[in-house]
Amino acid sequence: MPTSAIDSLIFRDLFGSPEMRRIWSDEYRTQMYLDWEAALARAQAKVGVIPQAAADEITRVCKVENIDFARYAEETLTIGYPVLGLVHQIAHLCQGDAGKYCHWGATTQDITDSATILQIKASFDLIAGDLDRAIAATEKLARDHRSTPMAGRSNLQQAVPITFGFKMARLLATLMRHRARLAEIRPRIEVFEFGGAAGTLATLGDKGFAIQEALAKELGLAQPEIAWHTERDRVAEAGCYLGLLTGTLAKFAADLKLMMQTEVDEAAEPYVTNRGSSSTMPQKRNPISCCYIHACAATVRQGTAALLDAMVEDHERATGPWEIEWIVLPEVFTLTGGALKQAVFVLEGLEVHPDAMKRNLGLTKGMIVSEAVMMGLAPKLGRDKAHDVLYAIIHDPQMGDRSLAEMLLARKEVTDVISEAEIRRLTDPENYLGLSEAMTDRVLKAG
Repeated sequence: MPTSAIDSLIFRDLFGSPEMRRIWSDEYRTQMYLDWEAALARAQAKVGVIPQAAADEITRVCKVENIDFARYAEETLTIGYPVLGLVHQIAHLCQGDAGKYCHWGATTQDITDSATILQIKASFDLIAGDLDRAIAATEKLARDHRSTPMAGRSNLQQAVPITFGFKMARLLATLMRHRARLAEIRPRIEVFEFGGAAGTLATLGDKGFAIQEALAKELGLAQPEIAWHTERDRVAEAGCYLGLLTGTLAKFAADLKLMMQTEVDEAAEPYVTNRGSSSTMPQKRNPISCCYIHACAATVRQGTAALLDAMVEDHERATGPWEIEWIVLPEVFTLTGGALKQAVFVLEGLEVHPDAMKRNLGLTKGMIVSEAVMMGLAPKLGRDKAHDVLYAIIHDPQMGDRSLAEMLLARKEVTDVISEAEIRRLTDPENYLGLSEAMTDRVLKAG
């Protein structure tokens, strides 16, 4: 029976996706090992290191359906690494003497690191596709709500008015940075490993670089400039990227959870019958995707820290903690894919409630734009005096249910310097959106 949330028959599609799980499955990883061994054999045959017939035979048998996984698991348990047992099976499956040329001049970490990079590359392809969807949905929300006024919040208190389009444009700008980051880091990360025992390819004489060049073409990965067996920055950078991306998704989820509160009701996850239902309170509609995004992101952050710890490896081939990557990478990529899919679902179907935004904007009866009034009075009274006047008005126990405009009109020191029309203008929240719309336009244009 599965023991983790990402493999659980019950939870797995809440925390991940079938596509990402497939990439990090035993079968896929083993096929990547086999693909690497076949590619190595073909590359070595091209430069005359092994016979072409041997390369053809090795390629023929390097299919995951040919592998006895029970035997493979038993040998891995005995040996401690998942390569030698596989090489034994490949050699046994080959006809003639072709098997003796399998894994020629390579070491265990060459194949495992290269397979890991192939898995990361395939995972990045999935992430890139879902990130594009998230960006498209966020762009539409920013465009559609460019001028939809709402309360901006600071320390969970109403601050000054913004537009919902501005809020979505901030998320859009961040997601676009993540898309740019991904494009930037992929060439650095998608580099195979082939260095032999201590990284020097000593067994191959002067043919090492030629084999690497041919292997790069076979695998569709970049050739390393030097061995990186114990230089784990590539893998750690992939983890850090996942931490950044899921952190952004979790920030969005945190905002939406707050906006879904009954008393706020400014936006909601897409409605699906029975989704978010309470077992005892029929009226409730709980956030669901937001909760899983938050949980995924928090776990990815811890995994990222573990990948950074795995960078501390000794000498040219280490006594661990390389194995940390085997534990962490399937989880952090699966959870990132899961968080991103949940975010895409929410963004593509997000319910926006402009009427509630307008209602909440009026809750303070104009106090949300006290900054606007202060700055309107400042040229007449001086900024400090204007601040003191506003502070006194707002905290006047006589204010009761009166609006800020009414209180201002009752103060002679205010009406002596600005007109009633100006007071009405200054206390209308929709007149104090700053550059919300212009900034939104800049982000949309950049996209």
